[in-house]
Amino acid sequence: MAGRECYHCKQWVEEGEAHDCWTTTEAALTQDLSEDLREAWARLREAAADLGEQRIYASHNSIMFSRKSCYFFVRPKKSFLEVCVFLGRTVKAPQVRRIVRASKSKVAHVIQIRHRDEVEAPITDWLQEAYDHSIAPAPANVPKPAARKSKTARKTKTRTSKASKTKTSRRR
Repeated sequence: MAGRECYHCKQWVEEGEAHDCWTTTEAALTQDLSEDLREAWARLREAAADLGEQRIYASHNSIMFSRKSCYFFVRPKKSFLEVCVFLGRTVKAPQVRRIVRASKSKVAHVIQIRHRDEVEAPITDWLQEAYDHSIAPAPANVPKPAARKSKTARKTKTRTSKASKTKTSRRR
């Protein structure tokens, strides 16, 4: 028997047999969820799919939703769905657990969903906003005006020039 043992999962793989133990599916990530979380997941996926054309795929421990770039993803946990929505602004709301600057144009908002009824406005509004923002062109790089020297830098320069003048006048 020609074959090999996969060094990741330790499974025996016959020669020529397709094997990819890193492949993940939505079903595999959501199979152990409680009934409430499965319903919440179904409602969340349905709300996102209704937004328009996009790619929905599982990657590692998350289910990603993207157009040109990922606009939100879901990490199924034992007692909640961790939803990370990428917006172009910071939102302060009770549903948002954590806010993280993801890039110059994106702010990640982490939300925990425990029940189907939570998948409604404002969360669905944020998903729509993230969906729209994910295809919008990034703002053009506008050159910044020349930075002015700070007061401390100006004082330091003044002090050093006075000190050098004093040393020069003493030598004469």
